[in-house]
Amino acid sequence: MADGPDKSPVWFTIFVLFSQRISVIVSSQCVDGTYSHEGRDCCLCAAGQHLVEHCTTNLHYGKCNPCRPGDYSSHPTNQMFCDPCTSCSQSSANLEEDEPCTAAQDRKCRCIKDHYCVSGSEICRLCHPCKQCAEGIKVPCAGHNDTVCNDKTDGGKTVGIAVGVTALIVVGVAVGVAVFVWKKKKRPQTPDQLPNGNAADVEMQHLKEDLEPHLSDIARVIGWKDMKDVAVRSGMRNTDIEACELNHPGDSKEQTLQLLREWMESQGMNAGMILIQSLTKGGKNRKAEEVTDILSRGS
Repeated sequence: MADGPDKSPVWFTIFVLFSQRISVIVSSQCVDGTYSHEGRDCCLCAAGQHLVEHCTTNLHYGKCNPCRPGDYSSHPTNQMFCDPCTSCSQSSANLEEDEPCTAAQDRKCRCIKDHYCVSGSEICRLCHPCKQCAEGIKVPCAGHNDTVCNDKTDGGKTVGIAVGVTALIVVGVAVGVAVFVWKKKKRPQTPDQLPNGNAADVEMQHLKEDLEPHLSDIARVIGWKDMKDVAVRSGMRNTDIEACELNHPGDSKEQTLQLLREWMESQGMNAGMILIQSLTKGGKNRKAEEVTDILSRGS
């Protein structure tokens, strides 16, 4: 009888330890954690899966199915669906696949050759052409940085060549404008009909008026890539350029048309002449001639 009180604490301790062990074994089934549903703690589905049915027993899995091809889930989840994989083939985005999409990992994109991304994050959605350096490259174009060119040297020889090329371009543009004016069928107002009596202003006003109704034809001739180059070289903000592309995903014609319209508004009355000049500077002489021809026909 004296041994009875001493044995009770021993059995109680064994019972508590056994209960804790059972609890650890059961809870360890949810290797990726749990979520609450109708008063129960259900196990999360693993990465690469999505939830189909919730659990009916506490600390157990419900029904989890693998993500379908083209979808992924990168973390343990209780979502009823997987996320769609990122596409690297958007029109005019200049992207290519870096890493493929799997059930547990999204697709990763990178810029195509001779392009770079201006995004500050690791995810790049739009790449721009790398700058070309006539005087040599100091830092190559790669990843998120554009080309850095060498400083101009050789006693100003490079500068002299650039000035000569610029002069030829200016002459070419002047000839193009002269031909455009010569072909105009509609006689402009005489200087004495204008408030300021400036005949040059009359021609620029007609150039602006002729450009507006033919934006669709001009956008078709220029195309997204060259229109984007014109906008970048004129100092247009990259965010405004990217907005034109994101507003019309997969439709390069509408992207080009919106960018042309916004660029023209930023240039004002001289938009037509600046456009022809910019295309010529970029080596797009044929497109500059086609734009001039459109404006001539329009007048």
